[in-house]
Amino acid sequence: QVQLVESGGGLVQAGGSLRLSCAASGVVSDIRSMSWYRQTPGKQREFIAAFIVDGTLTYADSVKGRFTISRDSGKNTLYLHMNSLIPEDTAVYYCNAFRPRPRATYWGQGTQVTVSS
Repeated sequence: QVQLVESGGGLVQAGGSLRLSCAASGVVSDIRSMSWYRQTPGKQREFIAAFIVDGTLTYADSVKGRFTISRDSGKNTLYLHMNSLIPEDTAVYYCNAFRPRPRATYWGQGTQVTVSS
């Protein structure tokens, strides 16, 4: 089992920055990737960024150049550095971890980010 706890959300003005954290605990050694998603009411959860254990980073087009994903392996913590925030970034942000064998996907409880115009 893997437990994920997000933190760092809050209210920020447009153009501002926030850093989200996702602390992982439990059996983390078999995790292949960790990702950030976001969701607004009435919409599907949207992929934002992923960190693969081989070092590969991927981003959604909507955040490329503004958001940066990183990981502190010593602390088992995933980060999302968000710059140049816009109101459309307002959402609940979720941390995700994927383990291929045995196959399992884990989610955190989410953290609210609100960007005011």
